[in-house]
Amino acid sequence: MPLNRSKKKTPMPTQKPEVRRRNFNEVALGYSEEEAVSEAQRCLQCKKPGCVEGCPVQVQIPQFIKRIAERDFEGAIKIIKETNSLPAICGRVCPQETQCEKNCVLGKVGEPVAIGRLERFAADWERAKGIHPPVIPKKLGKKVAIIGSGPAGLACAGDLAKLGYDVTIFEALHKPGGVLVYGIPEFRLPKIIVEQEVEFIQQLGVEIKTNMVMGKVLTIDDLFEMGYEAVFIGTGAGLPKFMGIPGENYLDVYSANEFLTRINLMKAYSFPNTDTPIKVGKKVAVIGGGNVAMDAARSAIRMGADEVHIVYRRSEEEMPARKEEFENAKEEGIIFDFLTNPVRIIGNENGWVKGIECIRMELGEPDASGRRRPVPIMGSEFIMDVETVVIAIGTGPNPLLTKPLKA
Repeated sequence: MPLNRSKKKTPMPTQKPEVRRRNFNEVALGYSEEEAVSEAQRCLQCKKPGCVEGCPVQVQIPQFIKRIAERDFEGAIKIIKETNSLPAICGRVCPQETQCEKNCVLGKVGEPVAIGRLERFAADWERAKGIHPPVIPKKLGKKVAIIGSGPAGLACAGDLAKLGYDVTIFEALHKPGGVLVYGIPEFRLPKIIVEQEVEFIQQLGVEIKTNMVMGKVLTIDDLFEMGYEAVFIGTGAGLPKFMGIPGENYLDVYSANEFLTRINLMKAYSFPNTDTPIKVGKKVAVIGGGNVAMDAARSAIRMGADEVHIVYRRSEEEMPARKEEFENAKEEGIIFDFLTNPVRIIGNENGWVKGIECIRMELGEPDASGRRRPVPIMGSEFIMDVETVVIAIGTGPNPLLTKPLKA
């Protein structure tokens, strides 16, 4: 196999920033066959591959990359799907830089192999050629219930179905996918991709029941009485956290969950062709520094905002967002206010947001997270004029399952 000795990843084709900032089409366009083969030829085929150790589902990464380098794309996707039922999703949104790619030895002297991009290529190649129906294993005669159809629930369902279990997913919303459909924007993860991955899970024999709110429609005890021998709870972290500062109840203050759900699941960007509108001011502040904050800010600019700020209390180095998402946001004109923390939201006499009061921060000693603790600089307060505030500082477990769990 010829070796590509480039120290840099093969560039990913993308929409130009000035074009994509006003549409919801996917930003990353994917590798061509030639680009994928060239990138695959960078892999050193390590005898003790650290990349596999860094993969949560233990995909045999060197093996599938070798198949791509040899142009055996069908062989590549077969290897991936032995342990990963959602490759088109994982190839797009999995944090490879902190997992498989983090352990790639090429990263010590340059950039690691673009494992995620190659996984996406293999999955997209299969979609273009037609996904082969999976081989349905012999049934074991045992029933398992899964609560939640997000990535955890879908992955669990796929793995159990491959082992021969009868699996039923119970989903509270009207569409399966969880955060994949309500949280991650179309420009990062097209919904058609999620739908096709869900279809593959169903082809494995998994049944999905939507509009099933556990704790209301059914309880855990009900599931056991219905003959399910085990229950996997994959309800995710759907409860938004707020800052606890004055003014969070003003109009046009959103949690990132509500903001993104309206835009993504309810397709507010297509209003009035769809039923759910959302009001986005000309100046927007997004509070937080993770991937959700990037998604909210980049969505706001696409919804017509003239100026979008990401307000983050630490520095760029401490920001948990993926580097790729940060770079994309900067290219699209998002303004980053680092070492800045809101202390109150200001409203007008009619209850609408008109600004936020912020204070400058400096970094002190590391806290429990290992990052340096932000410390306020007294007397540095200032007002930022904004019309919409989106709070993206994290989420907690969904509290719907209130009944005691059966051992």
